Parts: sequence; structure tokens; C-alpha cells
Amino acid sequence: MPATSAGMTVGGRPLFTHLQISRIEAVLPGNALFADLYEFTMLRAYFELGMTERATFSLFVRKLPSRRNFLIACGLGDLLDAIQSLRFEPEQLRFLGSLGPFPESFLDWLRGFRFTGDIDAMREGTPFFANEPILEVTAPIAEAQLIETLVLNQIGLQTILASKAARIVLAARGRAVVDFGARRAQGLDAATKGARALFIGGVAATSNVAAAKAYGVPVAGTVAHSFIEACSSETEAFDAFTKVFPDTTLLVDTYDTLAGVKKAIALAQRRGDDLKLRAIRLDSGDLDQLARSARRMLDQAGLNGVKIMASGGLDEDAIDKLTSRNAPIDMFGVGAEMAASGDAPTLDMAYKLAEYAGVGRMKLSAGKANLPGRKQAFRQFRNGKAIGDVIGRHDESLPGVPLLRPVMAAGRCIAGEAFDLAQVRAHASEAIGALPATCLLLAPAPYEVTISPKLTRYERETRTRLTAAH
Repeated sequence: MPATSAGMTVGGRPLFTHLQISRIEAVLPGNALFADLYEFTMLRAYFELGMTERATFSLFVRKLPSRRNFLIACGLGDLLDAIQSLRFEPEQLRFLGSLGPFPESFLDWLRGFRFTGDIDAMREGTPFFANEPILEVTAPIAEAQLIETLVLNQIGLQTILASKAARIVLAARGRAVVDFGARRAQGLDAATKGARALFIGGVAATSNVAAAKAYGVPVAGTVAHSFIEACSSETEAFDAFTKVFPDTTLLVDTYDTLAGVKKAIALAQRRGDDLKLRAIRLDSGDLDQLARSARRMLDQAGLNGVKIMASGGLDEDAIDKLTSRNAPIDMFGVGAEMAASGDAPTLDMAYKLAEYAGVGRMKLSAGKANLPGRKQAFRQFRNGKAIGDVIGRHDESLPGVPLLRPVMAAGRCIAGEAFDLAQVRAHASEAIGALPATCLLLAPAPYEVTISPKLTRYERETRTRLTAAH
């Protein structure tokens, strides 16, 4: 539908009356128009002023959310695919032309646009901390500028969700967590790419079939309350559903949870080997007490192998409370709080110019200064555990493991860069496990990140030069 905003005009005409989106593809990141308007106005300025030198932009988070001890770098695979395939279609160029300030010469230049730059990035699944470079883009300045919104959107979303998933999985203390959040996610792209990120963060499966097809995330799901309500009784519903799906999980809380457990037990005893009742699911009420009662009832009936799943408005705090009390729950289904990262739905993530034409650049704005120049981050270990990180200049060799590595050269993904989802997930699990134990708690915990003396000197020199010039 058309959107309008009084006072915002281009060429004397209301800008947003042009934004008539009729297809989902029009707003997805494979679209070359997935950028803020100022990126196009700057591109025209670079084009007409002949500013073609190479620039480096650095992506980082200024400050971690108050309830995050670390974040998980995520979204790189999707981002690189989008950048490598970025092209302007004729109808997109016609739309840009209709906005007014873009002459035909500029549109002709965009017609042949290809990203030809280099990208160094942390491996997906790597934990990181405030001010560390997640990735750095080095390219002709117009190319690096155009992808700003795309980079922030794709890395930002999946990093937010992978980081939230990691907290929930840690709170589960080894119990499986299943993503139930597609219906609560903020859009199709967020739900599907979010399921990928949640899996990387440690979630075992998703209910989202589209994500299973797109990324190979394991898919899980059985029955909702509506099926049970549609039948004449809970007993009839259980019997009917298990005849169609004899290897299943039954949802037992539609009417009265413990009465539902009794009916599931009676069905399993009556059907014998014809029914493989895998689990029961509790979706409401006092999950701790209900799980204990249900476990006792199942065990007394000889159904020791039937697992208990809990769901219903859960987050890491609720799960931590249940698992710390050893509630007999084997797995958790988590929806809105994970899919929308309810306690930290945004990040103070920035994509800032750090170098142009071989010279360091930085903002001096209060609270928004960034480190100049190309950089590298090094993680130091003792006895297999991370003890701190150092941010240095890109050409430094410091103690520790360098976290950034080349992932794109001359606009092409580097051969051998693996984005196999299982491998990324395994790397995330290993890297999270190597953090200090205090970082794995829900309570706030510090982690030391320092700046190398060489980068400190370069920052001081750059700041002095810019202060003198301005």
C-alpha cells in the first residue's frame, strides 16, 4: 500500500508516494534497492566527484545489551550470497529515475554495478564483544557504501537471534530446545533466516517448514489445541490423531493437564505396541509441579521412556528456574521470546568508514567514535579457555588466534569458505564452550577486550589530525 510522509520530498514531490510494494521480493535483501536513500545520494556524489579510491568500512557493536555477556556472529553466509548476486534490474533503475535526483548518466553507471571488493569476517558462530570488528569491507568507496544497510540488516538480525538462542540453550542445561517462533517473528525473512540463526545458536529443531527447506534445519511438530478442540472429546482426539500418526507427541493441557496425562497413559496401555508415544507436551500452568506429577504418573504406568516437553511463554529465565530445580522436563519449545529476542530486540551495531585512500578515518562524535584503519582481533587462551581479546591493526601479529579471515576477494566468495550449517553450529558450540564459565551464566559478567599499543597510537594520531583539520 502507498505510504506518505508530509514534508519529505525529492524533486519537489512527496518521496514515499512512490513506494508501492506489490511483491514480497521487492523488500527482500536480494533486491539492489534494499538500501537507504542516502546511500544512493552518496553514490551519485562519489560518481560525479570521481571519488573512486578504496575504502574500508568496519562492522561492530558499540555496546552489548545489558543482558548479554557475549554475542554470536551470524548471517555471513546469506550476506555474501546477496552481495555476490547484487545487480540492478531495469525496473529498479526506472524507479530510481522516477525519484528525481538521479540523472541518466548515474543510472547508466549503476546498470553495470558489481561488487568487486574484499571482505574479512569472523567465522559464523564466533562469540564476540563490544567494539570488535565483526567484518571489514574493503572496496571502492561507492561499492562499500551501497551495501551498508544490507550488511547491518543481515548480520544484525541473525546475530541478535543466534545470541538469544545461545542464552536459552545454556539455560536449558543440556535439554533440547525447539524453535516455535515463526508465527511471532517480525516478518517472513525474520522467521526463516531467524530459524537458521537459532539453530546455529544451539536450538535443536524448528517448527518452520520453509526454514527446513531453505537451510536444512531439522523440523519438528505434531498437533495443536485446535485439533483436540475440533473433536468431540480429548480421548477421541488422542485416539484419532495417533491412528494417523502412531509415532508422536500428545498435547495434554487443552482442558485439564493431569486428566490429559491420564488419558494419554490409558491410550498407550490400550494400544500397546501399535502406539509409540514419544512424549507429552505441557503448554500452560505451573510447569515444574505439572512435570513432576506427570513424570510420576508415567513412570508408575511403566512409561518411563515417554519424555516431557514444556512450552508456553518461556524465556531463558523461566527455563533456568526449571532446570536449576531439576524439573523432569526433557525438552523445551520456545516461541516469541526467542524469535523476537524480547529482552534485546536490537543492537547498537554500526558500519563505519575506517579508512579511505589509505588514510585512517573515524568519527569523533561523543559516544560514537570508532577505531580507524583496517583491524584484526586476537583471542587469547589459557588451558583451552579464552582469557581476553586484543584488537590490533590488520598487519599485526599478536599472541592469540586471529578472528577475522578473508571470506570474499574481488567480489567472489573464497573457495573453501564453509557455510555448512552443521559445521557452523558445531563451531558455535565449541567456541561458546571455550569462553570463561562466568560468561555462560545469565548474570552479567565482564570479559577483557583491549586495544593494542600500535592501534592505540594510530587512533591518537588520527584523532589529532582530524581535530586539527576540523
